[in-house]
Amino acid sequence: MASEGTGSSFLQEGLSVIVVGASGDLAKKKTYPSLLTLFQNKLLPEETVIWGYARSAKTHESLRAHLKPGLLKLVNSEDVVDSFLSRCFYKPGSSYGDSDAFGDMVSQIKDYEVNFSRNSAHNRLFYLAVPPNVFGETGVVIKRTALQDRDKGWSRIIIEKPFGRDLKSCNELLKILSTQFEEHNLYRIDHYLGKEMVQNLLILRFGNSWFEQMWNKSAIQSVILSFKEKIGTEGRGGYFDQFGIIRDVLQNHLLQVLTLLAMEAPVKAEGKRESDQIRDAKVKVLEAMPILKLEDCLLGQYEGYTDDPTLSNSNSNTATYAAIRCFVDTPRWTGVPFIMEAGKALDEAKVEIRIQFRPPSAAEHMFNPDGVSCLPRNELVIRLQPDPAIYMTTNIKEPGFSTKTVTRSLSMEYTRFESKHKSPSSSHPDAYTRLILDVLQGRQGSFVRDDELRKSWEIFTLLLHRIEAEQVRPHVYKHGTTGPKGRSSFIEGMGGYVHQPDLPEIFSRKLIGNMFPQSAL
Repeated sequence: MASEGTGSSFLQEGLSVIVVGASGDLAKKKTYPSLLTLFQNKLLPEETVIWGYARSAKTHESLRAHLKPGLLKLVNSEDVVDSFLSRCFYKPGSSYGDSDAFGDMVSQIKDYEVNFSRNSAHNRLFYLAVPPNVFGETGVVIKRTALQDRDKGWSRIIIEKPFGRDLKSCNELLKILSTQFEEHNLYRIDHYLGKEMVQNLLILRFGNSWFEQMWNKSAIQSVILSFKEKIGTEGRGGYFDQFGIIRDVLQNHLLQVLTLLAMEAPVKAEGKRESDQIRDAKVKVLEAMPILKLEDCLLGQYEGYTDDPTLSNSNSNTATYAAIRCFVDTPRWTGVPFIMEAGKALDEAKVEIRIQFRPPSAAEHMFNPDGVSCLPRNELVIRLQPDPAIYMTTNIKEPGFSTKTVTRSLSMEYTRFESKHKSPSSSHPDAYTRLILDVLQGRQGSFVRDDELRKSWEIFTLLLHRIEAEQVRPHVYKHGTTGPKGRSSFIEGMGGYVHQPDLPEIFSRKLIGNMFPQSAL
């Protein structure tokens, strides 16, 4: 039998990639560029072919012409791009369940595999870059015509979100997929789990002895996960209005990050069985989270959202901003508020985790000569984007004769690693690129399992249904602001966060040093 193992063994085997929905934006902007990056870095098998399937009436040549301009922006070498595109083919079909079209494409794939029979196995990777409403027909035709024989190689299927709108629709999708595929074949992709700093969380938490000592309710006051965009819906309002910011960002991206922050240590984070052990630990966090209530939520909508011509409802109450307070009722975290915040048309574009610590014991009495506490809280900030970085605010004495306390940052900036690598794409790979490589290696730890998905929807469904049933109106906020007027009071009151306006920026010229010296980078 062919190996179902993990690691780099796939590089010595044959590979056929089938991109379903190949003519769409997702495939053009993410799937094919990620495959090109892997190809450029010799992380695809030598004998790789990539077939695109969609309903558009394209040919091999027109697909290549469609993809080439975007790929040349990623790789400044026409020879590399042309070599990659020579492996790309296309098959049109009348629908995503067209058995004849799929069968003809798979027949050509089989002919290719026979020509390279010297390989020990020929694996097949399916990337479903299609909406959930065609998962059913696509799954049926893949199972009927395209899955690889188990004794010849593995078959793995990447599935894009959204994974439903609520618990009921999630269960319906899971049932459709489970009737066609086994869970170990499925890789539900949430690209935030492929981001550099998210991938770093396990090592940061469990690979540093000092971290564990302060990672609990005794030391931490509050945790805030923020996802901020400066742009609005930009002509995509019709699509966004079907989901809203809670479904689009909080229920998946931010909740996934929260589970990694709050989970207990898995037995293994690398090697055999690491995938299930990581996901088991994440599910335990979700099981410890109470179902969300409307009282735990602040909703906003930016002024002018309903002017988007793609919206069918000019009186839409869909939230473009939401802040939600939640708790994780485990011995480590009970009583610590976690705030998940996401919004469009805000004052900045930034995604970060901000952990604020409790004040040091008796320090407010030691360092307040005027009877007023002058010590800001320490904070650990993990910035996911832009420019991934980690920094910790630290209180020190101002240099010189003064005894005044000042706050500075100990920082580590990921962009400084770039100069030590010949290829920026290998030192800072795109999240999709990293996750596709994980699929090829059989690593499922960064993908969403079925029970994990159910639990996440259980937490959010009642809140979403109440917002819709009661037609809750979001607070209007101006484009380019921090959000609705009640944002600060919500985060400070509900989240227990102590506002500190004078904290230094991470890249301030006043930095006192780096967590890692430049010579080490």
